[in-house]
Amino acid sequence: MVPEVIVMTVNPEYGPGWSEEDLPTEELARRQGVRPIASLEELEALAHPELWDSDEEYEEFLADLYASRRASIG
Repeated sequence: MVPEVIVMTVNPEYGPGWSEEDLPTEELARRQGVRPIASLEELEALAHPELWDSDEEYEEFLADLYASRRASIG
């Protein structure tokens, strides 16, 4: 006897028959609990110290991040 499998989703549009390759990015992010970083403090809390060799390298990364965000606004 094969056990019954019940697939549950919050959005019925993406029910049984949808593979992860077929799902929109937003639906995959929702299912995985992915969310945008809301503040610099949150980024700092999530960052691993070993990602940057020095405070200067980290500051350069942030400056570049903010510059790219400003460039996409204008």
